Amino acid sequence: MVKAAQPDVMRASSVPAALFGLATAVMLALPGLAQSSPGPNHGGHNHGTHNHGGHNHGGHNHGGHDHGSQKPGNPGHSGHDAHAGHAHDVGPAGATYDLRFIDGMVQHHTGALRMSEIVFGIGQPGVGALGKTIWREQASEIRAMGLWRRAWFPQALVYPVALASGGDPNSLTGLTRMSKAQIDGMRMMSALPTPDNRVVWFLEGMLDHHGGALVMAHDALAKSTNPTIRRFARGVIVAQRGEIMQLRRMLAVEGLRKPEYNRYDALFKL
Repeated sequence: MVKAAQPDVMRASSVPAALFGLATAVMLALPGLAQSSPGPNHGGHNHGTHNHGGHNHGGHNHGGHDHGSQKPGNPGHSGHDAHAGHAHDVGPAGATYDLRFIDGMVQHHTGALRMSEIVFGIGQPGVGALGKTIWREQASEIRAMGLWRRAWFPQALVYPVALASGGDPNSLTGLTRMSKAQIDGMRMMSALPTPDNRVVWFLEGMLDHHGGALVMAHDALAKSTNPTIRRFARGVIVAQRGEIMQLRRMLAVEGLRKPEYNRYDALFKL
């Protein structure tokens, strides 16, 4: 089996640790890290077991979302209380890790866009404004990651990919199309809210969603050698921990100060 070429890290462009716009993304996507690999062979996917530095997210699962067929959640309950850490596992390090990370994070960010759209226009307590800010930031990062993907993995197929069961993490032939269940797990949307509970639904759900991004960012720092991906991951940690604290303040305005809102604090550190 032909192995995928390792990224040329010596020629990587620089990105800021903070969130960036499309213009910066275009510069970063220039073919300094271009990667050439054979086309993939499709097979089944196995998530495997995933450990994020001693941080256990067991018992918390956000899979199973179909945006067009969801039923409203119960008032007062966010529907975001069952997220399993393995839903964000993109597999072991290897030459295709950055591709798998990008595809997983794009799906994760897409979930944030869909969640944010639900609260556009809500003024209490600044929820609509935060939703629009999150939407703009994550849409910009989706565009950036799309440019990186095309520049670094020009031979990868266009759909989101994951590591196949028993697949070689160093070859595009070891990848398979991401399943709907895997996409749902990345997007982390469950039951849609009612008009009465959508503020708490968004605040609690986005807190957990940001926690999932922290899990993925730390995984990238542990497994990726690509300096652009590593800077991006650090930027995600800085941005998401700040917004998690903001979400907690907004939940406090709603009279909610649950201990589980602090479940991701261990992942705030770089």
